[in-house]
Formats: sequence, structure tokens, C-alpha cells
Amino acid sequence: MAFWSRLIGRTTPFEPSADYSPGDPDGVEFDGDDTYSRSLPQALPSPWSGWPSEWATPRWDLDHGVNALIDVAWSAIDLNASVLGNMPVYRLQGGKIVAPSTWMINPDPSMYASWFEFAKELFWNYHLGEVFVLALARDATGWPSRMRVVPNWAVNVELRSGLRVYSIGGEDVTDDMLHIRYQSNMSDAHGHGPLECGGARITAAGLLQRYAHRLAETGGVPLYWIDVEKRLNQTEAADLLNQWVESRARNAAYPALLSGGASLNQMASMNAKDMALLELTQFNESRIAILLGVPPFLMGLPAGSGGDGSMTYSNVSQLFTFHDKASLQPKANACMSALSGWALPRGQTVELNRDEYSRPPLKERAEAYKILIDAGVMGAQEVREMERLHGDYAAPALAGTTISPSPPQQQPNTQSVQAQEVAP
Repeated sequence: MAFWSRLIGRTTPFEPSADYSPGDPDGVEFDGDDTYSRSLPQALPSPWSGWPSEWATPRWDLDHGVNALIDVAWSAIDLNASVLGNMPVYRLQGGKIVAPSTWMINPDPSMYASWFEFAKELFWNYHLGEVFVLALARDATGWPSRMRVVPNWAVNVELRSGLRVYSIGGEDVTDDMLHIRYQSNMSDAHGHGPLECGGARITAAGLLQRYAHRLAETGGVPLYWIDVEKRLNQTEAADLLNQWVESRARNAAYPALLSGGASLNQMASMNAKDMALLELTQFNESRIAILLGVPPFLMGLPAGSGGDGSMTYSNVSQLFTFHDKASLQPKANACMSALSGWALPRGQTVELNRDEYSRPPLKERAEAYKILIDAGVMGAQEVREMERLHGDYAAPALAGTTISPSPPQQQPNTQSVQAQEVAP
């Protein structure tokens, strides 16, 4: 595990040994004693660290095309990831809110400013198909106490005998890796995201954006053209065109003078609306937003199928409720359930408080609760449970207030228990 500290602490360029073979896939050297705590480095690609010497240095700053996303896809992912990352996180045990684990305050203070930064990165990668979380350190009972989202490009995952095996830089990290997949199957080691099925639509939207950019850059659709009776070669045509452009630049608003059988023909005016570019662009962008689980209206796109901007929701509240129930809730449950089973003992879960995003105001909820209580359908204690108003940490956890974690009362993990049982 000195691999990590070696890369982080490097201050001088890597100097390969005399017997080192550039392009060797196993060309990362390891030295020193293994340490229990991991620290993920910022990869510095070089021709001798597993990359063929005749190839250019790879662009490892790109995260599987994240920087190549068109603006609407980027905005939709950012909206979902930002909303989910901003939701207060809390820990439940026996149905009651208890003190959070240390990593729920900040999973890795050396990398992240807060839980929000970690959670947003987690949900960003999840929308792209898969997210890898690496345990950097563990507490005395063996549960992860510090963790970090690992870039997808840095992790090699393979299926071996039906099991997924993970490695980083040639080092096996299977025991310390959490792999959350958006869509998974047993025939593929990787996860797949919604954008993979929208390739043609994303390409079309990107081409339309590029076309609009070219129109703006070149001054739009030409309004006229010059017709010449005789055939011109390429040089003569270029000279005539340049002379015309320079003449119009020098003599703006003056009448044009054409000779030599040349005539000026005017083209009918066409704008973006006449060419149906606006409708086509908005349709493609709306479908991409829907593909990522975001109602188009939240992206500033027309909600109506005809592009007239009409709302199909009775009110804005229903719009946010739909977004939460249909998109955010499944994503939050999938990621938090996986994180709970990996980083917490049995009987404990980590959840996100989504209430403030979609649920009705407190006054409306109180009126509904009163009706149900008066009808004998539920009691006050059930109302407290629905509002998460139980436990010593309920109020600050739901409000997103920072609270000091206390050492969790938990049992050692399975490996520790087994070790104790076999010990003489």
C-alpha cells in the first residue's frame, strides 16, 4: 500500500531503473512496508507507468467524457447531484436517529470540504453509470472510517468466476471497494447509465448546438449570392468573392456595382424558427433531460410537447413531488442502501432527508395529521415517527445542523468475529 503514499509524496520526476521496460502493464513499482490506511493519489501519467512508450501521454484529467457532455446533459446531472448532495444525512438504528458516524460529517477531510462535496461527486458518477468508493482507513472494529470516491478511469474491474475483482495501479483493492452500479447485469463487470442509450439524440443535440454556433460566428444564413454567366475556376471565384466582401466592408450602405455579366440574387430571409431549429433543439434537449430523470420545466425547457411552454402540472408543488418520487428517491435509496450495507453494522442505515425538497409545508402536514388523529387512524407517536421527531439527534439531523459524532456502539465485523472464534 506504499503505492499511494509514494505517489502523493513524490517531489521529483520518476526515474526508471536500468532494467525497466516502458509500456509494461505491470510497470508500477511498489516499495516499503504496507500501511493500513490508504491515501489515493492524483495520478500523473507517464510513458513508463503502464502506457506504451510510443503513445502520447493519456488525458487522465477527463473522467469518461464528463467534460464532453453537452450543456443540457451536464445541467441535468448537476441538478440531480446538487439536490441529492445538499440533503441532510443521518444514521438510523432501530428506527431512531442516532449520532452520525465520523465519515457522515466528512468522509475524507484531506479531500473534501464537507459531506456535500463527497455526496455530489458520488451521485455525479452514479448518473454516468457507476461509482467507486474506496475505504482509505478503518476504525477499531473494522468498519470504514474514511473513504473517497475514486475516478472511474482509475479502477480496473473484472469478472472472475462470477465475482467482481477490483484493482488500482495493479494493486488488488477488492476488499476495500464499494461499487454502486446504475444498471447492472451478471454478464458485465461495469455499470451502465441512462446516457448510453441516448447516443444518437445527444449527438443530434450537439450538432444542432454546433450549427447554431457556426451561424452566429459567420453572420447567419447568406441573404444573397452573385451569379456569373461564365464558368470561373477556383482562383477566379475566390478573387471575385474577396473583392466583393472587401468592397462591401469599405463602402457600406453604398449601391453595389456589378459588371462582366455578374448579377446579384437575394435569398428569402430564413430565421431559426423558419428552419425549425428551435423546436428540434428543444425537443432533443427535453428528451435528454427526461432521460436523466429531470422534468424539462426545471431546466427552463418547454413542458408542452408542442414547444409552446405550457405546463402540464396543476401546480409547481406537484412538479417537485414528481421529480422527487420518480427520480431522486430511487437514486437516493440505491446509493444509501449500498453505502449502509458496506460501511455500517447490521441494523444501522444511512438515509437522506428529502422532506424539505418535496413534501408539503408544515401547516398542511399538521392539518392532515389532525384529521387522521381525530378519525382514529393514527396516534401522536406515529406522527412523531413520520416526522422523524424521535431520538436525541432527530432535530439537528433533519435540519442539517452539524453535530458532533459519538463513537458508534457496534460489533466487530464478520472477519473480526471469526478471528476471535478461532483464536486459542
